[in-house]
Amino acid sequence: MKVLVVGNGAREHALGWKLAASPRVHELMSLPGNPGLAELGPVVEGISVTDVGAIAAMARVQLVDLVVVGPEVPLAAGVVDAVAALGIPTFGPSRAAARLESSKGFAKEIMARAGVATALSETFHAIDAVMEHLSTREGPYVVKADGLAAGKGVLVTDDRAEAASWASRWLPEGPIVIEEFLDGPEVSVFAVCTEAGAVPLEPARDYKRLLDGDEGPNTGGMGSYSPVDDLPAGLVEETMSTVIEPTLAAMSEAGQPFLGFLYAGLVLTGQGPKVLEFNVRLGDPETQAILPRLENDLVDVLEGKTPEWSDTASVNVVLAAEGYPEGPVKGSVIDGLAEVPGDVHVFHAGTRRDRRRILVDGGRVLSLVGVGDTMDLARDRAYAAAGMVHWPGMQYRTDVGLQS
Repeated sequence: MKVLVVGNGAREHALGWKLAASPRVHELMSLPGNPGLAELGPVVEGISVTDVGAIAAMARVQLVDLVVVGPEVPLAAGVVDAVAALGIPTFGPSRAAARLESSKGFAKEIMARAGVATALSETFHAIDAVMEHLSTREGPYVVKADGLAAGKGVLVTDDRAEAASWASRWLPEGPIVIEEFLDGPEVSVFAVCTEAGAVPLEPARDYKRLLDGDEGPNTGGMGSYSPVDDLPAGLVEETMSTVIEPTLAAMSEAGQPFLGFLYAGLVLTGQGPKVLEFNVRLGDPETQAILPRLENDLVDVLEGKTPEWSDTASVNVVLAAEGYPEGPVKGSVIDGLAEVPGDVHVFHAGTRRDRRRILVDGGRVLSLVGVGDTMDLARDRAYAAAGMVHWPGMQYRTDVGLQS
C-alpha cells in the first residue's frame, strides 16, 4: 500500500519510520514532511496542513491507500472528514471528535458525563471574571488556553499577578480555563481506538519544562522515556476501564464516535489518577520513545491488532534551538549528524535542508532516541549522541530518563 503521513515534526518522522518498515507499505509519502521523512519517500510541498480539501484531492490523485495524520492542527481543521469523504482510509478522529483536544471546555464536559476523574475547572471569557476568581484562590494557579496552542498554552504559577497577566494576554484569542493544581508525577497513557475497540500502547513519561529539575517555562516537551517502571500496579488497565472506555462511550452517545489515537495525560495524585488533558493524537516527544519498542507491524496495529512490545528501554532527548520556547533562533547549520551511531534514532522536527546542509528551522529541532537493554544504557547512548551534534545556542535537558 501507499501511505501518506500528514505533519512535519519528530512524531511524524517516527511514525513514518515505523510505517515504512512494514512489509505492507511499498511507498511512504509525507506532507509537508521534513529532511528526515524525505529520506523515507516523496515529500509533498506547497500544501498547507489546514488545506483539507487540497490534501484530500492530492491523496486521491496519488492513489494513496491510507492517510495517517500526526499533529492536532489538521485534525481540528477536519482533514479526516475531507479525506474519508473520498473513500480513502484515514487514521485519526473527525473534526467533531478532535474537540477533545481542540477545546478543553468540551473535554471537561465529556469527562463529566463519563464520570472521569479530572481537575476541577471553570471557563472564562472576560478578565473581570478571571480576576474575581483568582482573588478567592491560593496558588499554584493553573491557567490554560481553551484551544490549541502548540503545547505552550499553559501557565502554572504561584504568582496571582502573573496568572492574571497571562490570562489577559490569551483572552483575545479565545476562552481560558482555570483549574485546580494536581500534585503528583505525570504519565502518558495512549490508546489505539478502532472500530474493533480500544487497545493500549506502552506508557511513556515526558518532560514539559525547558530546564533540568523541571525548572523554566513550559514547552512542547523536552524529552521522554519508556517503559515507566514506577507506575502503580494495573494503572494501564485502570486507565482503559475508567478513562478511555467511558470517554469513548460518552463520545458515541454524543453522536461523535472517536477513532484514532487517544492520549490521556495523567497525574498520579494522592486520591488516585486524574486526567490532566486529552490529546487526539500521539504525543510528541513520547511517540519517539514508544515506537522503537513496538515489535509488530504498525499498519496492523492501526487496523486493530494488539501491539507487541520488546523488553528494551528507550530514552528520547530533544535538542532545541537557542531562544526556545519564546523565540527560537533559526538558520544555524547543524553539525555532527553523520557521527551519530546507528544504535541511536535521529528524528527530525525543526530542520530544513539547504543543499547538503541541515539547518535549524524551528524550536524543537531533533529527537535523539537511544535504545538499550536497560534504561541506563539507552540513556547513555542518547546523551553520547547529543554530545556529537551541535550548533550555536543548542540546548537540551541533561536529566531525561533519570528515575528517582
